[in-house]
This record gives sequence, structure tokens and C-alpha cells, in this order.
Amino acid sequence: MSTLRQMPKTFDFKEAETRLYQWWQEHGWFKPEVAPPDAEPYVISMPPPNVTGALHIGHALFSTLEDLMIRYERMRGKAALWVPGTDHAGIATQLQVEKMLRDEGTSREEIGREEFLARTWDWKHKYGGEITRQLRRLGASCDWDRERFTLDDGLSNAVQEVFLRLYEQGLIYRGPRLVNWSPGLKTAVSDLEVEREEEQGKLYFFRYPLEDGGFIPVATTRPETILGDTAVAVHPEDDRYKHLIGKHALVPMLNRPIPVIGDEYVDREFGTGALKITPGHDFNDYAIGAKHNLLLINIMTRSATINENGGQYAGMDRFECRAKLWADMTATGLTIEVRDHTLVVPRSQRGGEIVEPMISTQWFLKIQPLAEKAIAAVRDGRIKIVPERFEKVYYHWLENIEDWCISRQLWWGHRIPAWYGSNGEVYVGKTAPATTANVTWTPEEDVLDTWFSSGLWPFSTLGWPQDTPDLRRFYPTQMMETGYDILFFWVARMIMLGLWFTDEAPFSTVYLHGLVRDKLGRKISKTLGNVIDPLELVEQYGADPLRFALVTGSTPGNDINLDTARVERNWRFVNKIWQMTNFVTGNLDADLAPGAPPAAELDLPSRWILSRLNRLVATVQRLFDTYQYGEAGRQIDDFLWSEFADWYIEISKYPLYQGSAAEKANTQRVLLHVLDTSLRLLHPYMPFVTEELWSFIPHEGDALIIARWPQADEAYFDDAAETALTALIEMVRGIRNVRDEYKVEPGRKISAQVDAGSLTSAIDQYRYLFARLCNVAELHILGEDETAPDQAATVVVGDATIYLPLADFVDLAAECERLTKEQGKLREQIVKIEGTLANEQFVSRAKPDVVERERSRLAALQASEAQITERLSGLCGAQ
Repeated sequence: MSTLRQMPKTFDFKEAETRLYQWWQEHGWFKPEVAPPDAEPYVISMPPPNVTGALHIGHALFSTLEDLMIRYERMRGKAALWVPGTDHAGIATQLQVEKMLRDEGTSREEIGREEFLARTWDWKHKYGGEITRQLRRLGASCDWDRERFTLDDGLSNAVQEVFLRLYEQGLIYRGPRLVNWSPGLKTAVSDLEVEREEEQGKLYFFRYPLEDGGFIPVATTRPETILGDTAVAVHPEDDRYKHLIGKHALVPMLNRPIPVIGDEYVDREFGTGALKITPGHDFNDYAIGAKHNLLLINIMTRSATINENGGQYAGMDRFECRAKLWADMTATGLTIEVRDHTLVVPRSQRGGEIVEPMISTQWFLKIQPLAEKAIAAVRDGRIKIVPERFEKVYYHWLENIEDWCISRQLWWGHRIPAWYGSNGEVYVGKTAPATTANVTWTPEEDVLDTWFSSGLWPFSTLGWPQDTPDLRRFYPTQMMETGYDILFFWVARMIMLGLWFTDEAPFSTVYLHGLVRDKLGRKISKTLGNVIDPLELVEQYGADPLRFALVTGSTPGNDINLDTARVERNWRFVNKIWQMTNFVTGNLDADLAPGAPPAAELDLPSRWILSRLNRLVATVQRLFDTYQYGEAGRQIDDFLWSEFADWYIEISKYPLYQGSAAEKANTQRVLLHVLDTSLRLLHPYMPFVTEELWSFIPHEGDALIIARWPQADEAYFDDAAETALTALIEMVRGIRNVRDEYKVEPGRKISAQVDAGSLTSAIDQYRYLFARLCNVAELHILGEDETAPDQAATVVVGDATIYLPLADFVDLAAECERLTKEQGKLREQIVKIEGTLANEQFVSRAKPDVVERERSRLAALQASEAQITERLSGLCGAQ
């Protein structure tokens, strides 16, 4: 039991957030061991942000959602473990270090691999960890003692083990295939790392010369690839060209003979109906080439300049070659025309440059056997995807999956455990074989795709392949929360690799959040100048308002339009809760026992608030059970502000200050119980202010972070109390509205007469509500023989009618005189404008916007006149 402490007037979030976070961590409350040894585990593996990254608003969203989930389950008594970590982010980190080297006037090639890796580790030690420090600012209650990094020794061992097992199983192979090549990064990239968007380009029409004379008209969007053509394809039923099948054409400017082939893939309606086939630089052409056993010719270097296969164009940049080749073809009469054309352009997600399909020798993983297991795990319900609509796209992707190119031509990453012998041998293993007099061994230069190591994240972070206590206790995990945009990049790969190597689904639920957009729904980007810096918002308002804005603005799988005004509004909400708690603690006895009194001992307002509270607890539980965290937060907010603060706290002042000792004690206990329960509900959303406030109220336990999650008590559900008090509240609202309408100053006392109907007893018993909440000093319940007063404003609620004598509000004679004068002035203005608009010369000669403005003025004046007339009728009709 705590003792009451004096509360500060305001919440100093800058001081409290640092202090509370350190306090939580020092007591070990972020660790699953805080729960009993037999507690059910609940585990989330944090999506590892880039180790050298900085916190952006997307990080703020995932960390808030995951922290909410972990705090909720911790309060439910589970052994809650949130495993934090960071990703080495091969391409992103290497780009950063290469930029640093360029600024120094050197490059990775000049300093060599060993020195480059040393410099990259220095970079990681200097800048790495900043993002995890920033996650702490948001209140992330991870077990930092279990923090992992994808290049640490344990995870590197897991990566090697997985690679070797897959190789031994015949699923990893090396060979030449067409890949997406990033000339800027000088590495292969996966399909998922290529962004394809429509852009304006050109469609080039030209004559493909035939060996026997004549030509076939062909169109292309990439003329430079003509140099790599190995066939011209036509539809076998196209009467224009089918007679040419089996003949040969000559590659423009190179005069290399290539066959004319027939294939039903050709669209007779597109372009000229004839296709140039370049298997070495187009994925569709690659498939046609394999079908017809065509040559594969690569015409480009790693930098996308033309190589020796391009003849006289060797050494040119691909786009320089495009212009030169087209000019030469024009000079020889081979070009027809160039048209504007909308085409889909593949660009590197990281570098932004146009990706080039290119034949390259790479390492591949035959992924189909793994994909089949992953499909089955979702179909049979072992894994649930939230929202469910993403299952369809998950199935579609996995059912059409291609072999995964897992090698990258980078230096920063997990080096592929392979060696090449001097006689052409290939050896795969953790260490190189011994050098002999006949064979020397050279290590593989390539590293693995970053997604290969992060695909092992749920089990490698817990110690796999070793049989560790953590792996036995906490695997499989329960929740994978991440963005829908990496469902295939990451989630599907974790499912495939987890099932393959552990025979268990790595998690039972996948919760997908959307992207954070600006308040207008636009994508956040530096170009638009609409970047939202979460740390700036935390610095200005504290972590809790930002967290609450992110969660209450979200629904599973949908994007969030974030308006920073909502963060400011939530800061006011924090202040409101602080004021509520200050009022409650200021009216409690120090020895007050927590817990609500029995409902039978309570008055109507207390039965009402406890019924509303328990219904809230039940609703929040239902919403949490269905992952509707945003709606649950909005319900808690509405209850605290619109029911507890606006009504119950105000109503409670009567029993606190004028009630009997028993009424006062019961009201105190209800206030405390409602506040305590509300703080528990709100804690996963706003951990800092709720923990601080909880320390000021009487409570049992060491901290709110490990306090028990509320459960609804149906014994307090009370339909009758809710109906009755809601009716009284509606009456108060109605009286307040009348006072506002007649501009009655707040301090002025008025009287009321009530035809109470079925609410007679409640109105009679709780007259003080009207006195306290809307300054009704005298309230008379009309008897059966009494009639309603004349000249009274009315408020109708259910079968009850409240009459408010207008004489209480205004000096009737003076008000009637004022309204009559106002009516006369309005009439004069109306007549004048009606005359203007009746003038045909004005209407025909004036600008349309001027005429429309006059019509709008007339409509507004007529509406005002109607209101004045109605007021005069009500106030002055009998005079």
C-alpha cells in the first residue's frame, strides 16, 4: 500500500521519461523472468532496423505497436519477451561508407576489402546503436540484455549453418542466370528490391534486315540491346511474317546472322507484331531463349558500359550507346520513327538508377520446396495473417515464386562459405580445405543477401543452432508485427526458413501495419518537404502523445494519415488526465483501500460510472482480442474525457463535500477504482504518464508496468443506472444549450419546472445535479393537476419535459424591443439587396462572382431574419 504524495501541478515529461525508463530497466521489468517460471511465454522479435539508421516515423509506429502488445501481455501475467536487435543492412551501410570514402578522395577498391571492412566496423561502432537509444526514448520495453546484431558471432554461425545444410540438401546452386543488375551498386538485387513505375519514354521503330533481302519492322524501348539480339520472333499464325520463320536476319550495324522464330508469346497487336529477342537482357526474352535454345549474349559490363560483344560500341555507357547506335542506324536507312510511349521502368530501390537485366553467375536457392511448407502453414491455420485480406497476396507470391538469387557483389555482409580451387574445384564449408602442391584455394568474394540472415531472425536470435534455454523456452514466438510492405521481403522468408529448419512456424500471428503518410495522405518524402521527425515531436510533447496518435490513428493493414495537430491534442489529453488524478488524490483519505464498493451500497452516479467502466473493460478486451488497438484507445480516451472527467468527477463533488461520511467514502473508493483501472488500460499506450500518475494513488504492487490487466466484472453492469443517469445528463446538456442560446451568464441562477414522467424519482433524488451542473437553483416537479408555464424554453428527454421560464433569462420587455429593432434593420438590408438583384441591368453587366456574392448575402440575411422572427414569437407572442 502506498502513501499519498503531493502531486506537482504539471507533468514534467522530459524529467520523468528518463527517470522512469531507467527505473523500469534497473528493476528488470523488461525481462520475461519477472513472470513466474511456469508463466506462458509471449515473444515478439523486433523487426531489426538498419544498424546505422536514424529513427523515422515508421520506426516510431512499429515500436509503439509492439511495445503496446508486449506491455499488455506482461500485465496479463505472461513471460513477455521483446527481442531487440539491428540489421547490418548490406547495401545501405556499404553505400554510407563508400560515400565517406569518396569524401576522403578514395574508394573501397583503392583501400581493399580488409581495410574497407575495418572502416565499416568503425562506422558501425560510431553510429550503430543510435537508433536503439532513440527507441528507448519512445518507451520500448525490450529486453536489452538479449539485443542481437545480424553480424554478431552467434547469428553468423546460424547463417553459415543454414547455408551449408541447404547446399548439402541440393537446394543451393551456383550458375549463370539472368538477374536484376544494379550498375550503380555493382551488385545483383532481388525482384523485391526493384521498384517498377510508369514513366514517359520512347518506342523506337526500325527495319530488321533479312539475310536474303528485305526487312522485318520491329519496335523496342531499349535500342542498345539490339547488339545482344539472338533472334527475331513472330507469331506463327501471323500472315504478315509466318513465311519468314526459319530464315535469318542480320543484327543492325554488327551484321551477325540470327534466326527468325515463331512463338505464340508474340502479341500481334503491339508495335509491329515482331519482337527482337535479347535473352541476355530481358526476362521474357530469357524464357523464349531457353525454349528455343537461343544463344545468350551479354553486351554489358558491371558498370553497364558496352563490352567487347558490342563491336564498335564497346566502352560506351548504355545510354550513350543508345543514341550513337540509333544515329548510325538512321544514317544507314534502318530507322522508321520514334514515338512517345509510357513504359514501366525498373529502378533500384536503394540507388534509384535503372536496373539492367543481365546474365551473371550467382548463387541461387531453390525456394519452391520451402514455399510449399509456408503456404500450408497459413492455409491450415498455424499462422494467422492480420488483416486476413493479405493472405491472398501471400499465396499468390509464394505459388509463383522463382529461385532466389542469394548472392550480392558487396563486401559488407555474411561472406558465402565457399572456396574455388586453382583447377576449377568448388568447395563449400565453414573453413577452407588445406592447400596442397596441386591446389590452392581462393575464398568466394560475394556475400549473402541481407534478407537471408534476417530470414533466420526469430530462431537465430534465441541461440539456434545450439539447443539453448532461450530457444527451448521462447521458440516459436507468438507475434510478428511489421509493415505490409515487407510481407514478402521478410515475413514470407522467415516463415519458409523457420519451418524448414525447426519444423515449427516461427510465429503464430502476423500483424501488418500500414505506411505512415502526412495529413493529406501523401507519401512522406524529403522531396515533398513533409517529413515528420518523431524525435522532434517527442522533444516538444513527450513520447506518450506521439504514441497515442500513432496507435489510435491505425487499423490493421491500412495506411495512417498523421496530423501533428493530433499529437498536440494528445498532449492536452495527458494534461487532462493529470488534472483528473490531481483532483482524485486531493480528495482521498490516505488509508483508503483500493477496490470498488458493492453496487448495492452505491448511488446512481457511482453505479453508472462503474457500469460504464466495466463495459469499457469488456469492450477493450474484445477489441484487443481482434487486434483493433486503435479503436480500443479511442474508447479509453472517450471514457476518460467524456464520461469520467466531464460528468462523474463533477457529480462527485456533491457527495465529497456535502454528503454523509458513508457517501463520501464510497465516492472516494469509486473515484480511486475508476482512475486505477483506467490507468491500467491506458498504460500500454501511454506508459510514462500512467506510471507516474499511478505512483501518486493508493495501489498494491511495485509498479504499473507489472500490475494486473483489468477484467470486466459483470456484477457492475447496470442497464437501469445507465439509462437513468444518461437521461439526467441529456437534461443537463439541454439546459446548458438553452443557456448558451440565450447568452445567460454562467453565474446566473435559473429555475425549472419538470413534467418528469418515468424519471420522477431520479430527478427528485438527484436535484443537486441540476444545481451543480447547470445552475438550476429551483427545480419544481409538476403535479398531475399543474400545467406547464407560458413563455418557457423546453428540453425534452424521453417522456420528461423541462420548462425553463424565459423571465429567468432575460428582461422580456427589453429583449423584445431589441429583437424588434434588429428585425427592422435586417428587413431594410433584405429589401435593398432584393431590389439590386431584381435589376436586370445589374445582373447582366456585373461579374458573375459579384452577383453570386449578393445572392449569398441575401440568403444569409433571410436566415437571420427567420431566426429573429422565431425568437420574437417565443418571447413576445403574448405581449
